[in-house]
Amino acid sequence: ARWALAASLPGALSLLLVPVLIFRLYPPEIKRTPEAPELARERLREMGSMAREERILLTVFVLLLGLWIFGGVLGVHTTAAAMAGVGALLVTGALDWEDVLGERSAWDTLIWFAVLVMMASQLGELGLLDWFSDRVSGALAFDHWLPAFLTVSLIYFYSHYFFASNTAHVSAMYAPFLALALAAGTPPLLGALVLAFFSNLFATMTHYGTAPAPILFGSGNVEIGVWWRLGALISVVNIAIWLGVGSLWWKALGLW
Repeated sequence: ARWALAASLPGALSLLLVPVLIFRLYPPEIKRTPEAPELARERLREMGSMAREERILLTVFVLLLGLWIFGGVLGVHTTAAAMAGVGALLVTGALDWEDVLGERSAWDTLIWFAVLVMMASQLGELGLLDWFSDRVSGALAFDHWLPAFLTVSLIYFYSHYFFASNTAHVSAMYAPFLALALAAGTPPLLGALVLAFFSNLFATMTHYGTAPAPILFGSGNVEIGVWWRLGALISVVNIAIWLGVGSLWWKALGLW
C-alpha cells in the first residue's frame, strides 16, 4: 500500500486544483441548474417503465462488462466480445442497421483511433523505441541521479503525444525508461512509482491519448485546439504538483 500512500497527497492536490483551474479557464455556459432534479423526475414519469429494447440493451451491456473484465480467464478477446454484443443487439431488434450507420462519430473514432493504436505498437516492433531509449541514455551525462531522473520522467511524460493508448505507452516505454532511471542511480521505488503515476497523468493531454478521450471528444463539446491547450497547461500543473509537492512528500516517506 506504499504506492497509495505516496500518491495520496499529490493526488488530493490534483483533485482539488485541476477542476478549479479548468472551471476558471473554460467555464461552462450553464453554471446552475436548480430545476434539474424536478426536470429529471418529470422525464422519467414520461418515459414510463423500461421498453423491451431497453431491457435487452441493459442485459447485453452487463454481459459485455463481464466479458471485458473476465475475458482473459474465459478466453474471449475484448474485440470479439464487443462484436458479439453489437450482433446481439441487431439480432434482437434493439438496434437496426440504420442506427449503426448513423453513428458517424463512432465510425470516426473506430477508424482513426485504430490507426493511432497500431502506429504506437509498430513503434516498438520496428525498434524505434529501442533506438530512442539508446539516444536518451547517451544524453544523460549528469553527475547526480536527480537531474537525470527529471529528464527521463519528462521525456517519458511528453512522449505520450505519440501514443493513442496508456497501455501501449506503458508496454513500450515503462520498462526501458525505468531501466534508464535506475542506471542513473535513481532510488528504485521512487523511479517505479513516479513513472507509474505519470502513466496516468499524461492521458489528459490529447483527444486521443486514452480510450475514453475519443468518445468524449466525439460529443463535439470541446474543440481540438481548446483540448490541446488545456491539456498542455494541465500537464504542467500536474507535473509541478507531483514533482514539487510530491517530491517533498516522498522525502518525508523515506522514498529517497
